[in-house]
Amino acid sequence: MKMTLKQNPYSAITPEILDLSEICTQNGRIDPALYAKYDVKRGLRDLNGKGVLTGLTEISEIISSKTVDGVSQPCEGKLYFRGYDIEDLIQGCMQDHRFGFEEVFYLLLFGKLPTSEQLSSFAGLLSSYRTLPTNFVRDIILKAPTADMMNTLARAVLTLYGYDDHATDTSIPNVLRQCLQLTSLFPLLAVYAYHAFNHYELGQSLIIHPPVEGYSTAQNILHCLRPDSSFTELEAHVLDIALMLHAEHGGGNNSTFTMHVVTSSGTDTYSAVAASLASLKGPKHGGANIMVVRMLEDLKVQVHDWTDEEEISAYLLRLLRKEGFDRSGLIYGMGHAVYSLSDPRVKILESFVDRLSAAKGRQEEYALYARVARLAPQVIARERRIYKGVSPNVDFYSGFVYSMLDLPLELYTPIFAIARMAGWSAHRIEELINQGKIIRPAYMNVSPRAEYVPLDARS
Repeated sequence: MKMTLKQNPYSAITPEILDLSEICTQNGRIDPALYAKYDVKRGLRDLNGKGVLTGLTEISEIISSKTVDGVSQPCEGKLYFRGYDIEDLIQGCMQDHRFGFEEVFYLLLFGKLPTSEQLSSFAGLLSSYRTLPTNFVRDIILKAPTADMMNTLARAVLTLYGYDDHATDTSIPNVLRQCLQLTSLFPLLAVYAYHAFNHYELGQSLIIHPPVEGYSTAQNILHCLRPDSSFTELEAHVLDIALMLHAEHGGGNNSTFTMHVVTSSGTDTYSAVAASLASLKGPKHGGANIMVVRMLEDLKVQVHDWTDEEEISAYLLRLLRKEGFDRSGLIYGMGHAVYSLSDPRVKILESFVDRLSAAKGRQEEYALYARVARLAPQVIARERRIYKGVSPNVDFYSGFVYSMLDLPLELYTPIFAIARMAGWSAHRIEELINQGKIIRPAYMNVSPRAEYVPLDARS
């Protein structure tokens, strides 16, 4: 018989813990006015939300504003990988009817587009690394299944350290080898972790498909995940597009900055990747698309007429006023730390969402998503008086895409991690090549000094 959380002493929050946490809270609060007084860039962003410049990179560029007559103004968002527009990269792959994630990975690592021969050789190298150590699945993944695939993924990565004879070597050739191997193995680690959870926790059949040599990353994810290994060309290409769009997004996003910070300490690749996974797991970062899907599921129940824009707007207003869904005051999938007028990844993904929803017979749901995407910025502008521009971000549609691909909710964030390993790898190598000081921003102490009081004199 399984032990419930209430029975499990390791999970219990006792009255003593509650009392101690109250003390923590009372003594841990900092006067918000002090942040303004000392000009603290909270979240490493200024008052306008622009990121504080902490480094230089040649890997990718995000454009969200332009300067007109000396004044910065929001503009339609653009995303460049090594100087190439992501829209052009995806369009080129689609015109040639080929998969593009491996090509994007090559570009991010080596700074130039591969020739046909180079791409074929690189894809073959990745395929050769797509093999886990003997008994690793049995001993590491199947013996300790959890409902959280990101934690399982991080544990597996840290365990692989023990299988590497050169785990601590931070020379570029060795780190490149480690990054290629981990990126190749991520799909297997994530999907096998899900199957273990699905079998041991949910009582479903245990299915472990070996990867297929010659398949792209997207194809192998679908092949390994589905019991019959079947998938359509459209499904594989849409997943490949999603991987390309999530592969990289500047050095300042939380998980990539984590990669820079941890790499600057001189630690090994496995530890640095595990740290980035921990960052990506957060609902404000890689877990955001799960919240979008859950929010829309709640909307479907609460809104009786999916075509009634007034009813939809009223629901969205309740969200902002913390009167609905999770009462967080957020409309998930709306707004971005960098983009304001538009997220370029949304425009690309939306064009494929249209085709996929038609193929899956889910046009009504897609129409609902489109209405929310159009109405939410209007509701936010009126309620919050935000007029600089609020638009859907890539998380708004990616969760819907994954649901149409029949991907389980537990794999949404790991899919993000599989893609982002490309960007993390490039940034880790860039940090090592240009290594300087360990990254150490400053924190100002604002607590008063205190005189020591002997133990028997304390009240």
